[in-house]
This record gives sequence, structure tokens and C-alpha cells, in this order.
Amino acid sequence: MTTPEWLKPGIYGALFGAAFVGIVGFSWGGWVTGGSAKEMASEMAKDRVIAALVPFCLDMSRTDIERTTKLATIREASSFRRRDAVMEAGWATMPGSEGPNRELAQACIEGLDLDAS
Repeated sequence: MTTPEWLKPGIYGALFGAAFVGIVGFSWGGWVTGGSAKEMASEMAKDRVIAALVPFCLDMSRTDIERTTKLATIREASSFRRRDAVMEAGWATMPGSEGPNRELAQACIEGLDLDAS
């Protein structure tokens, strides 16, 4: 069986072209694999849930009877221990959950006005 002269360069061109398109697409084209897309969607969903729960955390801090004492404790804590202080205050624990949420505590700190008297 005889093959046309153009077949071998055509196959090489198709292979190199496919490799080039794949490299460019995944590098600069914004293409992602299914696993990466799931991971990004999960991270975005988690961030949105935390953002939706921040008002509840702030409301719990406003209605807490021991607010001034707990805020003083949070203010006195070093910047990297404030999250733990918010968790100990109970403001980062949503009803029905088993314990405080670290990401919610961090987001709640940003919403609390810790510089005010």
C-alpha cells in the first residue's frame, strides 16, 4: 500500500498543532480540568457561605450580655490570637453546629469595630 507524500507531514503537523493548542489553552486560554473547576467552585461556595454568615456573627456580638467584656478581651489579644478570642466568645458558632468556624471568626473580626471605644 502506497501512502501519499503529504500524509507524514500532515500527521506531524496535526500532532504538533494539537499539542500547541493544548499548551496555549491551559496556560493562557483559561482552560481548566474538571477537578480544578470543582475545587474552584467549592472554594467560592465556602467563601459565599462565610460572607452570608457574618451578619449573624455580628448580631450575636451586638446582643451578647457580656459584649463589653468579650470585646475588651478580643482587643487585648494579639492580632493572630483575635480569631481564637472570637471563637471562645461563642460568636463564631452557628446554631446547630458542633463548634466554632475559624473562617467565620476571621471574617467576624473584620466586621467588628475593634478600634472604637
